[in-house]
Amino acid sequence: MGKNKNGFVKKKISLKVVLLVIVALFALTVVNGSFYSVKEQEQAILTMFGKVVRVDTAGLYFKIPYIQQVHLVDMTTHGIGIGYVLKDGQNITVDDEGVMITSDFNFVDIDFYLEYKVSDPVAAYYNSEDPEMIMKNMALASIRNTVVNYPVDDVITTAKGQIQAEVKERLTTELAEKNIGMSVVNISVQDAEPPTEEIVQAFKSVETAKQGKETAVNNAKKYQSEELPKAEAAADKILQDAEASKQARIAEAEGQVARFNEMYEQYKLQPYITKKRLFYETMEELLPDLKVIITDGNTQQMLPLDSFNG
Repeated sequence: MGKNKNGFVKKKISLKVVLLVIVALFALTVVNGSFYSVKEQEQAILTMFGKVVRVDTAGLYFKIPYIQQVHLVDMTTHGIGIGYVLKDGQNITVDDEGVMITSDFNFVDIDFYLEYKVSDPVAAYYNSEDPEMIMKNMALASIRNTVVNYPVDDVITTAKGQIQAEVKERLTTELAEKNIGMSVVNISVQDAEPPTEEIVQAFKSVETAKQGKETAVNNAKKYQSEELPKAEAAADKILQDAEASKQARIAEAEGQVARFNEMYEQYKLQPYITKKRLFYETMEELLPDLKVIITDGNTQQMLPLDSFNG
C-alpha cells in the first residue's frame, strides 16, 4: 500500500510539473508576442482583423498577441538601374529598356539610375502587390516620353541635366496620382550612346513597316476620296433619271386620262358619231402601214395596189 501511495504522489507531482512547464512556455510566448521593436530605418503597420490600427516609428511597442499583426516596412533609400542590370560587378545593357527613339528619328542607348524610398507605408503595403515594379514601369514611361522630345545629339551631350529634371518631375507627379506609397529621391543619367548596329537595323525595319502601313492607309484614303464623289454623283444621276421618268409617266398617264374623259363626254352627247370618228381615226393610224390586197376569193393573180398610191 505504501509503495502504491508513493507512486501515485510522484505521478501527481510529475503532472503538475508538466502543466507548470506548459503554462510557463505559453506565458513566455504570450509575453514575446505582446511586444515588438521597430528599428530606426523602419516603420511598423499594426493591423487587427485586416484593418490598420496605427503606424509606429522606431521604438518598443505592445500589441495584443494572436489578434493584432505587425508588418515592418523598410524606409531606407534604395536604388535600381533602368536600361541595365548589375551582374558580376558589370553593367549589362537591357535593350528593351535602354534603347529609345529621339525627336529626329534616331536611336540612343541611355541608362538611368533611380533612387527611391517608401513615403507612405500603408499605401505601399496595401495599394499594390509590387510597388517597386510599378514604379519602375512608370519611370521607364516617363523617360521615353521625355527623351522623344530631344534630338540625339542633345541627349548624348548637353541635355542630360534637363532630361533628368523633366523625368523626375513627370515621375513624381504620376506617383502622387497613383498613390502607391513610393517617392523619388533622385534619378540620374548614367550613360548615353548610340545603340549597336543590330539594334539600329531592327528598329529601322520596324519603322519601315510602320511607314509602309501609313502609305497603304493614305493610298486607301486617297482612293476613297476620289471614288466616293464619283459613286455619289452616279447615285444622284440614277435618282434624278428615275424621278424624271416617274414624272414623265405620270404626266403621260394624266394626259391619257384627260383625253379619255374628254372623249367620254363627247360620247355621252353623240355616241354614234363618236364611235364612227374613233373607228376612222384608228383606221387612219393603221392602214398606212398595211399592204392592202382586194380579192373575191377566186382571183388567180394578186395585183398590188401600191402603184395606185401617190
